[in-house]
Amino acid sequence: MSNMLDAPTEGAWGPAFADDDFTIIKTAGFSSVRIPVAFSAHADTTPPYAIDPTFLARVRHVVTLASAAKLNVLLDMHHYDAMMRDPDAEAPRFVALWRQVAQAFADAPPSVWFELLNEPNDKLTNDRLGALYAPALAAIRATNPKRPVIVGPEWNNLDKMLAFEMPDDPYVAPSFHYYDPFLFTHQGAPWPNPAPPMGRSFGSAADRSELDRSVAKVRDYMARTGRVPILGEYGAQDDPRVPLAQRVRYYGVVSSAFASVGVASCAWGYRSGFRIREGDHWLPGIVEAIRAPKP
Repeated sequence: MSNMLDAPTEGAWGPAFADDDFTIIKTAGFSSVRIPVAFSAHADTTPPYAIDPTFLARVRHVVTLASAAKLNVLLDMHHYDAMMRDPDAEAPRFVALWRQVAQAFADAPPSVWFELLNEPNDKLTNDRLGALYAPALAAIRATNPKRPVIVGPEWNNLDKMLAFEMPDDPYVAPSFHYYDPFLFTHQGAPWPNPAPPMGRSFGSAADRSELDRSVAKVRDYMARTGRVPILGEYGAQDDPRVPLAQRVRYYGVVSSAFASVGVASCAWGYRSGFRIREGDHWLPGIVEAIRAPKP
């Protein structure tokens, strides 16, 4: 559910949540939604780092709507940029934010999962994540002893996940993101520097080989660790110059490939930012590609 509650203010980067969004999503055949939230943008920067109660109530309302629609929810802390720049200084605030979120959702159904932090990067490298995640996880466990919690490695990168030491907690699962080949998925996007040029297609033998290698890494990781990761983000840029048929193919091929080894995937992202729905309709063919994966 991109560019909604993770925006500086809801509606700044695209449509705000509508109360019927989750009924629409459930009717289309989806089972889960990932809700990125910029908690850090709505909280004090001095102790006790209180989250704005109006904003927290809004998040609760959205999660309640999703749960009422019988959807699983991944509640994700997103766009915490200050954490990436100075993890030592921000660590107490990070723990305090999660303590408040955990208390607010202690009565939520088991279908609501927490995701500690989206795409750690910059100074927040793999070797520093353990010391950050441990106290946050302890704060969550004080009120949610068995709630599933998702943790990601540096950049939620697949190879970084393979090397990441997971917390010693039976209710924690790893996550990775998949945007390969980058020159296809991000063509026309304004934020990469340099920006990938337009015109890259998807589906060559090299593309399939690259995907097969990634799937094999995940399969081997599961066999080695006994943990099943979640593909927390994947998708392709919705620039109008990218043929929709190419995007449909990408979503179908990627979701099918990881589903073949038992890994669920989450497409980025609904109405804005790699959108799969526009106005009152789903983009033709894309939902079918996502919801009915074939090995």
